[in-house]
Amino acid sequence: MRVPQSWLSELVGELPPVDETAEAFVRVGFEVEEIHRAREITGPLVVARVREIEELTGLKKPIRWCRVQVGPEQVNGVICGAQNFAVDDLVVVALPGAVLPGGFAISARKTYGHVSDGMIASARELGIGADHSGILVLPPGTAEPGDDARDLLGLDDPVIELDVNPDSGYCFSIRGLAREMSAALDADYTDPASRVAVAEAEGDAWPVTLDDAGCARFVARRVDGVDPARPAPWWMQRRLLAAGMRPISLVVDVTNYVMIELGQPLHAYDAGRLTGAISVRRAAPGEQLVTLDDATRTLDPDDLLITDDSGPIGLAGVMGGASTEIRDGDGPIDVLIEAAHFDPAVIARAARRHKLPSEASKRFERVVDPLLPPVAAERAAQLLVEYGGGTIAPGRTDAGAAPTRPAVTMPLDEPDRVAGVAYPRGATVRRLTQVGCAVELATGDDGRARVIATPPSWRPDLVQPADLVEEVLRLEGLDAIPSVLPAAPGGHGLTPAQRRRRSVSRALAEVGYVEVLPFPFVGPAVWDAFGLPADDVRRRTVRVLNPLDAERPELSTTLLPGLLDTLVRNRSRGAVDLALYHIGQVVLPHAQPVAMPDPPVDRRPTDAEYAQIRAALPAQPLHVAAVLAGDREARGWWGPGRPACWADAVAAATLVGQAAGVELRVVAADLAPWHPGRCAQLRVGDWPVGHAGELHPKVVEALGLPPRTCAMELDLDALPLREHRAAPQVSPYPPVGVDVALVADAAVPAADLTDALVDGGGELLETVRLFDVYAGEQVGEGKRSLAFTLRFRAPDRTLTSEEANAARDAAVTVATQRYGAVLRS
Repeated sequence: MRVPQSWLSELVGELPPVDETAEAFVRVGFEVEEIHRAREITGPLVVARVREIEELTGLKKPIRWCRVQVGPEQVNGVICGAQNFAVDDLVVVALPGAVLPGGFAISARKTYGHVSDGMIASARELGIGADHSGILVLPPGTAEPGDDARDLLGLDDPVIELDVNPDSGYCFSIRGLAREMSAALDADYTDPASRVAVAEAEGDAWPVTLDDAGCARFVARRVDGVDPARPAPWWMQRRLLAAGMRPISLVVDVTNYVMIELGQPLHAYDAGRLTGAISVRRAAPGEQLVTLDDATRTLDPDDLLITDDSGPIGLAGVMGGASTEIRDGDGPIDVLIEAAHFDPAVIARAARRHKLPSEASKRFERVVDPLLPPVAAERAAQLLVEYGGGTIAPGRTDAGAAPTRPAVTMPLDEPDRVAGVAYPRGATVRRLTQVGCAVELATGDDGRARVIATPPSWRPDLVQPADLVEEVLRLEGLDAIPSVLPAAPGGHGLTPAQRRRRSVSRALAEVGYVEVLPFPFVGPAVWDAFGLPADDVRRRTVRVLNPLDAERPELSTTLLPGLLDTLVRNRSRGAVDLALYHIGQVVLPHAQPVAMPDPPVDRRPTDAEYAQIRAALPAQPLHVAAVLAGDREARGWWGPGRPACWADAVAAATLVGQAAGVELRVVAADLAPWHPGRCAQLRVGDWPVGHAGELHPKVVEALGLPPRTCAMELDLDALPLREHRAAPQVSPYPPVGVDVALVADAAVPAADLTDALVDGGGELLETVRLFDVYAGEQVGEGKRSLAFTLRFRAPDRTLTSEEANAARDAAVTVATQRYGAVLRS
């Protein structure tokens, strides 16, 4: 919302400099986006009258050679490309020697075969508006040729641009902002609505019926004989420009001006184009409306419409229809002014549904004062009479009624108690009165003084004592509330689960993985890309009621979709070799929905209610996941790089287990989205806790991933929490290393053979490492050879070769018994 300081000062009195005015807005809770200071223009800037226009031909774009009167007897020639002015129009001309905002110097120059002695300026070039579609045309009689244009344009009037809070819809008007400024400065305030005399009127201005509760009140006032071709007065156009709106025509400018002044959106109909009575109703399925932007819109049954006997003539609170538009050139017309009060939610849905945000909908969806419609309609009617030559027709339609507001009772010292500040006596009553509340004092049954405040019609957000407390604290100054940090009680540091999470994160980072925070939501399409069966439990998700992204409205049951999306995004930005990880919660809903209780808010839930709430919440275990693509080991002078493979994903999972103090078993598995032949299940004992391996080629193709992308995911909460880890026993005696090559069926997983060797090696076996795999004619079809290094060590002596060989033979024997493996000769 852009507010000119001069307009504010009309309602509040003399204001301090613009920086202090902006500070005052900040003190009462508004964010100042920008201060548009007075534009510095030097040199001659004058009002001129267009005397002649010559259209230059043979050029790629329209160019005009204009003769403009810039003084009583001085006429200059000016080149101009704008087409929105005619002979005898008043314009603003910057003469040679002038410097416009931004350091744009004007000089006489020869162009298009003529000498241009100055420049006809637009509103944006003069710094008084954003419109650059044409030059600034002043209304007739505004000034005489040669008059200085600075005071006329209001170039010394700074404008403050504010970000209005969503619950402060009344501040989308000069009326509301001036009230806030008067409270911030403790200055007198004049309500512009009180200046409008709403005369008694008998009968209706137009028949109106309200057929839907979405319109609580509808006021109509008719002005006959308005000349729509007349321009709005310059003072009105100047204020509209300063407020960020482009002057269009008298009727449109009047309705926009009243909307900015009072906060009540208006709409004007050409009464001669109306057919029968006006009705406010919902749209029928398939019904259509051509709006003022000449777009044909198919309406939704939820849309609230303004209709007459011909059908829809407006999308309520959003935009009017083209069929009743006021057009120039038809001579004097009768204008019917609409001022209504609509349901905010209905208007907000319609504006978003049709992607049609407007100044009116912006205000209606934040709630407009329901007592304003007759005042705003009367104010617009008076302006049309004064500047459009019309007369107010007898009668005023006022269908419906403004909703009543219940009083709110609050202990008088409640603001002091909440803020921890002893406010001066009378501060609570004074501040609530400044807000607009009707305040009474009473004594409660407990003997405490109480405030009974009836909120004003423009403050629908004041519904409970906490709202009144906020108003008192806000106006007294939030900076006056002391900041006292609570004393931190002595604690025991991080919990074991927190320490484990940090250890896991640090372990992954130390081996080259980069932590990321991916988007935590997914859409149903990702499960199809993953190739999950229809009955896969990972498809059973929790849907978000108001999602940030309509295409991803569900909470994920796995970390992989977000991580893979992050990988694709980084690849698109030039990263090639990636190793990413994330530690976060997933959401696993119950197999059957559990009803969530709805406890009251005036007390703490009982233990039983709290238990029901906890039981209804879905499980949210902590997972860790990692993805790899490209080279895991970079190429260099030492040799070629090594691409990431399924073994790296398994190694990452094993590393997580080591950091958590748990030994993970690796067994072959088949689970989407992993490649069935390159997928490992990670277990603690016999309990599965995650999977790792290479993703399926179809998944890689569907998600646009690099070839051979690998991933792993573990349920951290499923790992046993080791609070006290035994210190490792380090033997001072040397190890004995023995290599064995076992030939077994190709279907036997290497991890199973490793487990067999570990079980057979006994206590002397320290480590088993697979260092070679061979398949070929020498071992036979369907067979493969796996070579292991077994390292033996005793804690109390140096092993003999006989002891090491005996332990090796015992390990091989177990592998032979379990899987038919034989030593390779």
